[in-house]
Amino acid sequence: MLNGKTLLITGSSRGIGAATARLAKKYGAEVILHGKSESEELRKIAKELGSRYVAFDVGDEDAVEKAVSKLGDIDILVNNAGVNPSKTFQELTSADWQEIFNANLFGVVNVSRAVLKGMMARGGGKIINIASIKGFSHVSGKPAYAASKAAVMRITSSMAEEFAPYGILVNAVAPGFVDTEMTGASLSPKIISQMDGIPLKRMAKPEEIAEVILFAASDKASYITGQTIVVDGGLSVV
Repeated sequence: MLNGKTLLITGSSRGIGAATARLAKKYGAEVILHGKSESEELRKIAKELGSRYVAFDVGDEDAVEKAVSKLGDIDILVNNAGVNPSKTFQELTSADWQEIFNANLFGVVNVSRAVLKGMMARGGGKIINIASIKGFSHVSGKPAYAASKAAVMRITSSMAEEFAPYGILVNAVAPGFVDTEMTGASLSPKIISQMDGIPLKRMAKPEEIAEVILFAASDKASYITGQTIVVDGGLSVV
């Protein structure tokens, strides 16, 4: 369902990003992978998929602009890169807040800005921002991460309104608990107790989130824009 589309996925060396890259390749897209650095993980998945890859810090506007300008036309952007440090409000330093917002929010701004020029010129495109259920006020979460993801959801709706006249659709996907390395590294008794409340009684597989991302990225979702699609196993309704 993505034949002929070129898709850039930030943060695609592992986790949800890697699962999305593999599935997008299966669905016929040309996938461009991304990592903050040229890691062994990034090179490995690029070889596996036969895909190009780029390395840059999404929080560095100049680096983003320089790298993306060399990629050619991007039909679909998945803003997946992010960080999720496990710190309370009192533990968070100013540097922590800056790092989290640079990656989770300004990364979305910087990479979107870089690809939007071409999308506007061509009269169409799709941007999918990866948010989180932690961005909703009814789900408790680490303050800086939760605030950054709430901002991602809000900027998604604003972008959708602004760029609709150009045929560009912008949506977000808000996963619940997903079985990735990032989740495993941040588990705490509080998080484990939250997971016990999931009606489906399990975490999502990265591939299950990837399916929703790529549905939103496909022509099948031609009348959906400005939305945050929650994929949390029913956690948000209990």
